[in-house]
Amino acid sequence: MSNYVRQLPKTTREAVRSRDHRITHVTELATRTAECRPYLGVEERLRLFIPEKHRMLRLLWLFAVLDAVLLLDTGMLFPRESSSRELKELSGLWVFRADKSPNRNQGFERAWYKSRLAETGPVIDMPVPASYNDITQDSTLRDFIGWVWYEREVVVPARWITDEGTRVVLRVGSAHYNSVVWVNGEKVTEHAGGHLPFEAEIGSLMRKDPTRPCRITIAVNNTLTLETLPPGTIQHMNDPIKYPDGYFVQNIYFDFFNYAGIHRPVLLYTTPKVYVDDITVVTDFLDNTGFVRYQVSVKGAATATLKVTLMDKDGHCVASSNEASGVLKVVDVKLWWPYLMHENPGYLYSMEVHLMAADERSTYEDVYALPVGIRTVKVTNTQFLINNKPFYFHGVNKHEDSDIRGKGLDWPLIVKDFNLMKWLGANSFRTSHYPYAEEILQMCDRHGIVVIDECPGVGIKDIRSFGNASLAHHLDVMDELVRRDKNHPSVVMWSVANEPAAEMQPAALYFKTLITHTKALDPTRPVTFITDSNYARDKGAPYVDVICVNSYFSWYHDPGHLEVIPIQLNAQFENWYGKYQKPIIQSEYGADAVPGLHSDPPMMFTEEYQNAVLRSYHDIFDQKRKQYVIGELIWNFADFMTAQGITRVVGNKKGIFTRQRQPKAGAFILKERYWRLANETGTSPTITSHVLT
Repeated sequence: MSNYVRQLPKTTREAVRSRDHRITHVTELATRTAECRPYLGVEERLRLFIPEKHRMLRLLWLFAVLDAVLLLDTGMLFPRESSSRELKELSGLWVFRADKSPNRNQGFERAWYKSRLAETGPVIDMPVPASYNDITQDSTLRDFIGWVWYEREVVVPARWITDEGTRVVLRVGSAHYNSVVWVNGEKVTEHAGGHLPFEAEIGSLMRKDPTRPCRITIAVNNTLTLETLPPGTIQHMNDPIKYPDGYFVQNIYFDFFNYAGIHRPVLLYTTPKVYVDDITVVTDFLDNTGFVRYQVSVKGAATATLKVTLMDKDGHCVASSNEASGVLKVVDVKLWWPYLMHENPGYLYSMEVHLMAADERSTYEDVYALPVGIRTVKVTNTQFLINNKPFYFHGVNKHEDSDIRGKGLDWPLIVKDFNLMKWLGANSFRTSHYPYAEEILQMCDRHGIVVIDECPGVGIKDIRSFGNASLAHHLDVMDELVRRDKNHPSVVMWSVANEPAAEMQPAALYFKTLITHTKALDPTRPVTFITDSNYARDKGAPYVDVICVNSYFSWYHDPGHLEVIPIQLNAQFENWYGKYQKPIIQSEYGADAVPGLHSDPPMMFTEEYQNAVLRSYHDIFDQKRKQYVIGELIWNFADFMTAQGITRVVGNKKGIFTRQRQPKAGAFILKERYWRLANETGTSPTITSHVLT
């Protein structure tokens, strides 16, 4: 393997580093959860009991579910300020240098991290968070593959240094894809994979020389291999007649640009030496009583005193406990409902955990508040139920993608997108094809937007990507994803992959293992992956709870022939449901439309053709949603950047909005449809408002 593809050690649980050991034990871990999956008819079985027994059994079930969860060694709570915790954001300009040496490894060979980056060679300014690709006029940086280096010097409050009872944690929201982090020249952590946070405690390093600024160095490598998620390959072009010496390209198997860099905020935060490390909640309700089963993990002390208080939106205490785990009962519960399904969507309680502990030298106090939405999710063979009511997904697929910033977190864009989704009447989206920023999920929690949470398992096309090394990394990624997002009420289903080569023979064991493991991590949510395989040959489909199918009739298949859509789409649904008897979501459909390009009769790439495709699909959806189709997600919400190619004119144009968030004609068709669906399927009165509040 080439030097520039520097293999990073695994950074997750050392107890399961043996791949074969871990993969073998996944099935064993899941067996104890098989009988307590709430989305497979528990409600119906419990109805056989009289109310008191029903209530008691419900409580026992809540205990069983949380006990069955496969808990990880450490938590990854979202950093929040409190009376015991402080934050220091490091967003802004960082010093930046790309390692353009032939082997991309000069930075490690010459230990750039040991001194200021400017002392190693030429540097430039680079904003964080942002992708680095579109920031400069340097085309070689736009398509750069290999290690890039970031640096920032930070001055922290003196009390962080002088108080040895304070932990100082460095957190990176996400960096693509492999990262190594140093503080004052000493390595503090490394992480394999993008899209998810990682962190390290650095207080002891800062206290070694309290007079020095804290110099943070982060090296990030966007190289993709057959064992990364997403996978890719490096291809060397060795023909000296055609290519320069040492020329290589990154091959990818997904249709979006491989943006790279530090994409989400970097920050420092503090906790006491004894602190709340993790919280897990599982919710349920019976009649007008809500139940919040919780478990609090404490680090830094063997014993601690806890006070757990659940408060409503007005700050009134509705339940409390002094235990590290238990069930909080909420009388006259206000359930978390999806947008357009209830007149008061996205209702959130606040669970405040107050910790007190002491040792021979000091006392410690920590406070952490977690938003909690009380709701249930269940799946039957024809329906998706939220709070025991049928829910129909009328939503979108998205990308974290915009001009200049690439995949960098951008609050104005996030708020604009939520306004557009609510204007559209969309009640849901899939995080295609990777986990989105947790800030986005928090918005979904508050506004009642339902989320299918997808890991970066896109482009698994090569049979070598079904091996044990790939599977072990995929399991790690699901660990991190579930650990981060398990408490978000907006997240109703996990997606472990998008359009894998599921017809290959190894796919059966791969997806059985992966889905079983995900259910062991979280027995309360259904699990799926998104398929474009033949229904009769898909080896992963038997293990999912909901069938999610992508199809592009009259586009990639029979291009230009709109007349084939009704027969082919109808056959698709009948075949999948006939074989598996599971509810189906049309997880992708659509057509490219260059904004302003028109033709009548419709021709491909015109807005009229996109409109015609949408209407043809919608006709069949309306027939099947009365039977077993439970959702439709347009591809895509907005145009997005891709790699250059003869089928892409400055990116993918399947958006119903342009990349600059201006509507195409298709947006108005979808808006009319989604508001009609909302008024047919919602439980609230006729809805017309779409203002983000």
